[in-house]
Amino acid sequence: MQKTLAIIKPDGVARKLIGEVVKRIEKSGLQISALKMLRMTKTQAEGFYAVHRDKPFFNSLTDFMSSGPAVVMVLRGENAISRWREMMGATNYKEAAEGTIRRDFATDIEKNVVHGSDAPETAAFEISYFFNAFEQVNA
Repeated sequence: MQKTLAIIKPDGVARKLIGEVVKRIEKSGLQISALKMLRMTKTQAEGFYAVHRDKPFFNSLTDFMSSGPAVVMVLRGENAISRWREMMGATNYKEAAEGTIRRDFATDIEKNVVHGSDAPETAAFEISYFFNAFEQVNA
């Protein structure tokens, strides 16, 4: 069983898309093994996205991710990372496949509703950023 981190970003929470995203996850067969709502501080967002610190979009991204509440989840299942990334769709929602979360709900490249880990190593870091072992159910 593979794990990945999923985030419903502040735009998705503000637009009341939590239920829709969770419904799609559950229908896909992935299990939600941890879930909570939080509001990152700017510093927390900078730590989470530290890998992008030298990119031109870093300040905009961390401002956005600390602008309101987000829902963070651990998803578990066979090939969870690739399955969640396929459900999300391309980062640029205009290039995302029909029926993906980003194609259906994103409003711009940054406000694209969801985030997902891109590799097992990234998933391990991202999951541990928000959840300890006692907060994850592996049933």
